[in-house]
Amino acid sequence: MNKFSIFLSLAIVLGAAANLVQAQPANYPVKSVRAVVPFAPGSATDQVARAFTAKMAETLGQTFVVENKPGANGMLGADSVAKAAPDGYTILIGTNSTNAALKSLMKRLPYDQDTAFAPVAFLGQVPLIVAINIDITSRTLKEFVAFAKAKPNELNYASASTSQRVSTEMLMSMAGIQMTMVPYKSSPGAIADLIGGQVSLFTADFAVMLPQVKAGKVRGLAVTSTTRSKAVPELPTVNEALGIKDYELIAFFAIYAPAGTPPSVIAQLNRAANLAANDKDILARFSGLGFETDPGSPEALADRTRRETLKWAKAIKEARIEPE
Repeated sequence: MNKFSIFLSLAIVLGAAANLVQAQPANYPVKSVRAVVPFAPGSATDQVARAFTAKMAETLGQTFVVENKPGANGMLGADSVAKAAPDGYTILIGTNSTNAALKSLMKRLPYDQDTAFAPVAFLGQVPLIVAINIDITSRTLKEFVAFAKAKPNELNYASASTSQRVSTEMLMSMAGIQMTMVPYKSSPGAIADLIGGQVSLFTADFAVMLPQVKAGKVRGLAVTSTTRSKAVPELPTVNEALGIKDYELIAFFAIYAPAGTPPSVIAQLNRAANLAANDKDILARFSGLGFETDPGSPEALADRTRRETLKWAKAIKEARIEPE
């Protein structure tokens, strides 16, 4: 090999090494990280985001600033992250809405749900509670279904997220009832109207609904998982309550970064999130709300996201929800 070839080969190797170093920042993070929550303050996603990012900040030594950006079932917040710089300083606290169901609920998204995000870490999952206004005399879900059948399209239900809408539409389809959806920007707003009687039924995450059920402000009728929750064992599953099969709707929470974020940054965020998922304070705070953590790799989240996208597509089709 002549001197020119040796020089050229050395230049290529050094150039590749320089690019790798540039793509793998060793000192991350050197400034605050923006964590976008695509739902309103007080929502289940917001509560999970604030608890996890506070622990992640302790691990990584930098502040995490939670930014609520609600709207369009989480699409607005997700879109802002999809278009952010892939440097690790903007992350999405994603859910089944933003990273699984919207693909089937919307005719067109401003981003490609499958390629716009880099999976970082799974945070946890939680079933929902089906609840009604306390003034409705129904004591069981079966009684409420009979009540609703006698009043087709006269009753309404609240929805502030994809999981809330799909879970209720699935229930309606399988039970043979018709109600009118009332959309909300946030779960706290929907809860307020359920308590006030402006809506008859609301299916929402444990973090939002369980405190109201335990306070006697609304009447819980069932949970959307296939087994009863340890947090509220007295409530039957929807399958138990109606004597049906195959009803299940679980909400999940996970961290995603813009596609192209360096693998070393994703690895550090993943490690911090997994440590938070095993933290005794977080487990103590959320386990009573039916929240189950399942720490894993970014690759495991990628696989879970693919499976959840298919599951939600099936649920939306069976609920006969037309894309908007």
